Amino acid sequence: MPGPVDLLVMAFLAGGLLFFLGTVLGVMRLPDFYTRMHGAAKGDTLSSMLLLSAFAIHALRHADLGEVLLCLKFLFIVAFVFVASPTASHALVEAGYQAGFAPWVRQSEKETADVDS
Repeated sequence: MPGPVDLLVMAFLAGGLLFFLGTVLGVMRLPDFYTRMHGAAKGDTLSSMLLLSAFAIHALRHADLGEVLLCLKFLFIVAFVFVASPTASHALVEAGYQAGFAPWVRQSEKETADVDS
């Protein structure tokens, strides 16, 4: 029977994998560069943080110095991802804007009906 720490680790792992799945779907299905970058940035940041937090919690099950240092390394990586991923995504979106990528605009219902028929 898994203990409460194991259940917390499993929940974080499942949440991280769920956010990665959302990221993949967002990148594949969203219509333009800007919305795809938004989906990729949010999902990548949240899923990485959840997965690395699960690894850190799992590493703390044994309270020796090596495991505590491993946990601290995971937490430093989480902090780095929390800062670096949105910053990198913003830089990529800014580069796309400077390159002239036009944002997606929703078509009206009449234009959509004309395209479908």
